[in-house]
Amino acid sequence: MHALDSGVGNGRLTSVQRGISMQVSVENTTALERRLSITVPAERIETAVNKRLQQTAQKAKIAGFRPGKVPMSEIKRRFGADARQEAVGDVIQASFYEAVVEQKLNPAGSPSIEPKSLEAGKDLEYVAVFEVFPEFEVAGFDGIAIERLSAEVADADLDNMLEILRKQNTRFEVAERAAQNEDQLNIDFVGKVDGEAFAGGSAKGTQLVLGSNRMIPGFEDGLVGAKAGEERVLNLTFPADYQNLDLAGKAAEFTVTVNSVSEPKLPELNEEFFAQFGIKETGIDGFRTEVRKNMQRELRQAIKSKVKNQVMDGLLTANPIEVPKALLSNEVDRLRVQAVQQFGGNIKPDQLPAELFEEQAKRRVVLGLIVAEVVKQFDLKPDEDRVREMIQEMASAYQEPEQVVAWYYKNDQQLNEVRSVVLEEQVVDTVLQKAKVTDKAVSYEEAVKPAEAAQAD
Repeated sequence: MHALDSGVGNGRLTSVQRGISMQVSVENTTALERRLSITVPAERIETAVNKRLQQTAQKAKIAGFRPGKVPMSEIKRRFGADARQEAVGDVIQASFYEAVVEQKLNPAGSPSIEPKSLEAGKDLEYVAVFEVFPEFEVAGFDGIAIERLSAEVADADLDNMLEILRKQNTRFEVAERAAQNEDQLNIDFVGKVDGEAFAGGSAKGTQLVLGSNRMIPGFEDGLVGAKAGEERVLNLTFPADYQNLDLAGKAAEFTVTVNSVSEPKLPELNEEFFAQFGIKETGIDGFRTEVRKNMQRELRQAIKSKVKNQVMDGLLTANPIEVPKALLSNEVDRLRVQAVQQFGGNIKPDQLPAELFEEQAKRRVVLGLIVAEVVKQFDLKPDEDRVREMIQEMASAYQEPEQVVAWYYKNDQQLNEVRSVVLEEQVVDTVLQKAKVTDKAVSYEEAVKPAEAAQAD
């Protein structure tokens, strides 16, 4: 009776809605766009209008009349136009919902309504144009190739992590000698281009660690060997790709005064140092045990993340689907808001160009549709044992893990977020059962290295 295939077609049905017939025809204008032509009998409109007028009559306060005793003719004269407009809006909303249910359509966003006939006493005619969610079955599992890494936290990895923690807590002490790389200098400087000072090119009392690459190329190297009280003039060139286009590629002269030179001092691995990390166990052995646990947790998450990314990439490649414009637009808006929240500034989300986010938004929308379809195809439901395990693992990073676990189970929103993550992991497991998986043993460093960095190497 109606066309619901991927081609363009028309269908018509006559339904009975609350005893009043309504005519609906559906046209597939594109693979995802649907055009519903709906005719609602005048009787239904008038019934809705009269109901609104009766409700108005019961509460209307008009001078010269007692409440509830205003003649209907006066109610219609005063409120008839507004009542009709509101009734038509209600009927359009209700009849659209009834039509998509009858036609078994799944709108992917709000419809665009085009009124055709709104004349009183006549049938209401309007057209609703909207997109539907794509109908597809996820396929290509056996063509997805996955490299699953495995690694251990070796003693050397643990020793290296302890050194990193020490460097992150470096103190600087004034040194009466010439500056070396990794020293921290307190400096004043004035930068000039073509003999003129420029905005952002001067500062006083700035702390700068040599070798940090915080400044433009040559600035930090030019201060190696300098002593407190010394002034140096650095003739440098801004990089061609410098973020400030007014300075990019230009020659500049920096006059730098070194106020002090401080050398790095690594903290000792003692109780004072351990206390900074909130670790209860005392002594170096207890500290190493806790750090190893954290590294193992990080390792598991890194391996899991890399497998998941490969699975998602494989699903995307094997299942190209068209994205409803409404979903893409909504996701772009979400990414805009996230960008403003993350980077701040006096800018409104809608001022950011949509093109900046379209690729990422499309990936997220398509993956959301594919993951949802895998869940449906394989009738997956969150494994509550895995939900608890995940919560317990997250809680183990806190000093009072039992309180964290209890908090999750008292907050439905947070608990459902964990369930969603677990369900996504179950989708990954489902794909892994059918994909081509190769296991590879690697070092801890390689396993935890971000995918982008690993590819660059």
